[in-house]
Amino acid sequence: MIDAQHQSEERYCKLSLAYNTDIEGEKVLTAIKDSVKLCRMEPNIYKSDLTNNKKAIILEYHDDINREAGAVFDTILGHLNITRC
Repeated sequence: MIDAQHQSEERYCKLSLAYNTDIEGEKVLTAIKDSVKLCRMEPNIYKSDLTNNKKAIILEYHDDINREAGAVFDTILGHLNITRC
């Protein structure tokens, strides 16, 4: 199961996607690769090891004046069939 968490304020936004298995990780990476093309800005992308054998991929957009990242995040969540964040 992939868990998503979204945070934003003014011109900054972040989407964290936590997963358990390598298959889920590949799905997350594919969704990101297909979705970041929708925005002219490049996100900062980080990977992290969490507790209980979970891993996370975090996308951050800085200075997103036109709020373009929202479309990217919506597309990623849709691609992963995540309805609640």
